[in-house]
Amino acid sequence: MAEPTKILLNEDQIPTSWINVLPELPGGALPPLSPATLQPAGPDDLAAIFPPAVIEQEVSSEHEIAIPEPVREALGLWRPTPMYRARRLEQAVGTRSRIYYKYEGVSPAGSHKPNSAIPQAYYNQQAGITKLTTETGAGQWGSSLAFAGSMFGLDVEIYMVGSSFDQKPYRRSMMRTWGGQVHRSPSGRTEAGRANVQHASGSLGIAISEAVELAAQRPDTNYSLGSVLNHVLLHQTVIGQETIAQLDIAGETPDVVVASAGGGSNFAGIAFPWWREKQRRGLATRFVATEPAACPTLTQGVYGYDFGDASGLTPLLPMHTLGHGFVPPPVHAGGLRYHGMAPLLSAMVKAGEVEARAVRQNETFDAALMFARTEGIIPAPESAHAVRSALIEAQQADEAGEERVILFLLSGHGHFDLAAYDAYLAGDLEDPEFSAAERDRALAELPAGTPAIG
Repeated sequence: MAEPTKILLNEDQIPTSWINVLPELPGGALPPLSPATLQPAGPDDLAAIFPPAVIEQEVSSEHEIAIPEPVREALGLWRPTPMYRARRLEQAVGTRSRIYYKYEGVSPAGSHKPNSAIPQAYYNQQAGITKLTTETGAGQWGSSLAFAGSMFGLDVEIYMVGSSFDQKPYRRSMMRTWGGQVHRSPSGRTEAGRANVQHASGSLGIAISEAVELAAQRPDTNYSLGSVLNHVLLHQTVIGQETIAQLDIAGETPDVVVASAGGGSNFAGIAFPWWREKQRRGLATRFVATEPAACPTLTQGVYGYDFGDASGLTPLLPMHTLGHGFVPPPVHAGGLRYHGMAPLLSAMVKAGEVEARAVRQNETFDAALMFARTEGIIPAPESAHAVRSALIEAQQADEAGEERVILFLLSGHGHFDLAAYDAYLAGDLEDPEFSAAERDRALAELPAGTPAIG
C-alpha cells in the first residue's frame, strides 16, 4: 500500500516519563480542601487510602515523572498502541479533513484504563498493601484494576454502578476471571450504600463512597481511583506522547484533539501532552472534551468546590460539578455518568484552553454505527462520544471550506456493550433528558463556606 492505514511504534518507544501539567496550569493550581477545616488538604488527609508514591504524584511540581521499569515492562504487554488514519470513515462522510484515531482497545481490559491501574497496583504493592477497593461505572476501570491486581498479587474489591451492573454481565465475568470481587452499588455492605438504597440505578459518586469507606477502615487496604485525580491523569499521558511520535511519522500536527470526558482521564491522556506541545511549539491546536447531554458536567455544571463522592467522604475538589448528590439518568455510557470533572481538566476549561461539547445518546450511536461499518471497530459507548465529536469537527471544517487534521481517542472497544447496540438497532434506545431541576437541588447542597472560584 502506498499510504499506510496504521502507524505503529516499537516497544522501546514506550514513554519513559509521565507528563505533569500541574506546574504549568493556567492561573495556577487550586488545592483540595479538608471538609473538616476548609483548609488545604495535606498528605495526611490522603494517607489513609493512598500509598506515599501516589500522594507525591498528586501534588508534584515536577514537569515529568519517571515511569518505574516494572511498570514500563507491564505496559509493554500492549503498548505502544496503534494509531489509524480513518480513510474509510473520511470517504463515507465525504470530508476533506484528515481524521486520525488512537486505539486503546488493544489493552487486556479493552480500554485505556490499565495505563493507571498498573502503576497504582505497583505502588500499593511496594507499600505493603494487600488489597484494593474501587468503584466502576461501565466496568472498564474495575476490569483494569482486577487485571492489574492479578499482575502484582493484590486482592481487588469492586463496587459497580447498579445500572451498569445490570447492563453489562460479562464485564462482571471479566473482573471475576482476574480474581476481583464485584458488588452491585448501592449495596447493603456499607453505610454509604445503605444510605443511598433509594437510588437503585446507582452512580459513580455512590460507588466511590462505598469503596472509600471500606478502604479507610483497614490498614492493609487502600482505595484506587480510575479518573479525576491528578495522578490518574498523569499516568494516562503515555497515550498523547505516543501520538506525538506517530503523527510525526505521518508528517502531521492536529488542528483539533477530541476525546470523551466523564471524569477526565482519557481526555487528559491524549490532550495534555499535546497541550504542552502547543505551548512549546506555538501550535494553534484546539481541544474538545465531549460529554453526554444527559450528564453535562462541563457544559451545565458550576465551577466550585465539591465532594468527589456522594456521601462526602473525600476532600473537597475544585472542579466543574452538577452537585455530589446528582444522580444522572442511566445512559449506556456508564463511565461518563459522574457528577464532577477532574480538577486539572476543569481548570483548563475555565481558562479557555479546552472547549466542552455535549452530545445526545442516539446521535452518538449513529456515529458509532457508521464508525463500526467503515473502520471495523465497535466503539465503547464512552468512546463513541469522541467519534461523534470528531464527525462534528469534520462537518464544520467542510462548511467553512477548511481541511482540518482531526485526532481523536478511541478509548475502548464495545464488545461488552452490545446490549446498547441491540437497543439502538431495535429503535428502542432512549435519549435520557438532563434535569436542570435535579441539578439545582443537588447544587443547593454544595458544601457551605468554601472559597468562591467560579
